[in-house]
Amino acid sequence: MANRVLLYGKPGCHLCDEALVIIKRVCDDLAVGFEEVDISQDANLMKQYGEQIPVTFVDGRQHDYWRVDEARLRKALG
Repeated sequence: MANRVLLYGKPGCHLCDEALVIIKRVCDDLAVGFEEVDISQDANLMKQYGEQIPVTFVDGRQHDYWRVDEARLRKALG
């Protein structure tokens, strides 16, 4: 299963934790792969996305930031 969803976040981010729960649920339901990336390990990603996390991408395009709307994510993957 190819990863269609990418989540940029970092440890200790409560919004990232909430986003991950939603992403896991949706991806499990739809049999879609996802990847989580810790941006604190990459200075360039921290500079680019540090103020917007969590940031989600679907099929390589930015989808959401700060919050993940479950219905919107399902629609994007459907």
